[in-house]
This record gives sequence, C-alpha cells and structure tokens, in this order.
Amino acid sequence: MASPIISIDTQHNDMIHDSQFDYYARKLATCSSDRSIKIFEVAGEICQPSATIVEHEGPVWQVAWGHPKFGVILASCSYDASVIIHRESPQGTWKKIHTHKFHESSVNSISWAPHDYGLALACASSDGKVSILELEKEDKWIVNHFQNDTLGTNAVSWAPYSSVGSFTEDGRSVRRLVTGSCDNTVRIWRSVDGGWSEEGKISVSSPHSDWVRDVSWAPNTGMPYNIIASGSEDRTVYIWRQSDAEKTWTPTLMNQFDAPVWRVSWSVTGNVLAVSTGDHKVTLWKQSVDETWVQISALDEDTAM
Repeated sequence: MASPIISIDTQHNDMIHDSQFDYYARKLATCSSDRSIKIFEVAGEICQPSATIVEHEGPVWQVAWGHPKFGVILASCSYDASVIIHRESPQGTWKKIHTHKFHESSVNSISWAPHDYGLALACASSDGKVSILELEKEDKWIVNHFQNDTLGTNAVSWAPYSSVGSFTEDGRSVRRLVTGSCDNTVRIWRSVDGGWSEEGKISVSSPHSDWVRDVSWAPNTGMPYNIIASGSEDRTVYIWRQSDAEKTWTPTLMNQFDAPVWRVSWSVTGNVLAVSTGDHKVTLWKQSVDETWVQISALDEDTAM
C-alpha cells in the first residue's frame, strides 16, 4: 500500500519550480517564479514554515542543499543570471554569504559536488557556460568555467566520488560532470589538475531529438559501471551505462512518455528513478532482474489533491 500523500501549502504566489530536502530530510526548501525561497522544518508528516528568503530579482529555478559537514548551506539559481549561497546561522536566521554573478543569462541548474571534493558548486547557464564555484578558504571563492555549448545548458550533475573512472592510474582524483543542453546533447566533462576537458559526447543525432531538459548521474551502488539518466523535450528518458572508464556509453530507452520530460532524479540508493513530466505526473521506475525498466509507482495532480 502506498504511503499517504502529504500536501503542503507553500504560500508561494506563482509556479513552484523545485523542492529539495536537506541531507537528513529535516528541512525542505522550495522555490518559485515569485522570486522567493521557502524553508520548512520537517518532523514526520508535519511541515512548519520557518523562513522566506527573497534575494533574487527573477524566477528561482532550483535550490540545492550543501553537505552538512559545511554547515546548513543552501544554494539557489535564477533567471536573473545569479547564483546565491545562503547559510543558516543561528537557527532560523538565513544570511546571504556569497553572490555568484559570472553568467550572462539565466542560470538553469546547480549541483553540489561530492563533499570529498570540498565545497564546490557546478552552475549551468543559458549562455552555454558551466561554472564551478569553490570555497578556497574562509570567505574566498574561486571560479573555473568551460564552454559547454552555444545554444544553452539546461542541466548539470556530478559523478559520485568513487564512481568508475574517478581516479587515474597513478591515483590522482578525477572530477567528472554530465551536462544536458539545448543542442539535444549530453556531454561528459572531466578535471584532473584544475582544468576541464570534454571526455565523451552522446551525440546530437542519437538518441535525443529535442532539448535535453535534465541529466542525473546515479549514486554509486558498488557496481562496476556508471549510470546516467537523461530526460528530454522529445518525451523520452534514456539510461546511459559505461562499464569501463575508457569505453563509450551505451544508451537504453527507458520509456517514451506522453509529455516532455522535465526532471529525472535518483533515489539515494541509486536503484529507483523518479521522472517528472509536463502533464503534471511523477512516475517511479526500477530496473528488473532482466535489466528492463519497470514503473513501480505513479502520482498525478488528482492523486495529490
């Protein structure tokens, strides 16, 4: 039997674009076209509003919680071309600790690196650039960037710290990112000594025929391969698998949906994929023993009411 559905009145005045639990699922952050971020304290089925953050000058597309080893930190990105880092200190009081104004147009996606790499945030923008914002020492942030494409980047996601290909033969750490963009392409990027270079490309001719709206690198499950999910405006989700760091990625069509795919998100264990589509539905998918993907749950607007 499915768990009860809990509805939250966020008090946003416009469309909600993202909602994220923190590491311990005790705080919930939501963001909206009304330019605000709402913070809720979560205890079981009770969600109590605790703060409203209004720092952006345009719609806020995404929010992302930092790892708790760095304190209570929340990042947000916006149509106003900025990324803002917020910190809660003391409890219930939120302060802006850094504003990242590197990009020339909307910042569409943000993703914190595995905490093993330090406090580092990847930011993907409509200007086609991906910037990496890192805290070098107290209050000093450094920025690296690379040109991902020319039409605009919609999504970015980090590889897990111990994934296949995350270390060179001589033991150096390899940081990797996956991006999805408006040229229908998924790209893999890597950094060994600070600079970023393109590692592999899932070409524009296959499999997606329209904008790649979201990408998500699956958490490390201990298996000897990498997995990435990509969702597109062409209404498809593909599962990409790389068995060896030196080999190419192999695509599998997971499903053709009835509406454009907006978001894909893995469970913490990396074996269940949530897919959000433009017809207001969220479905959960799991790989069966024969390696086919099976829908195990669904939620639509009527169910959530």
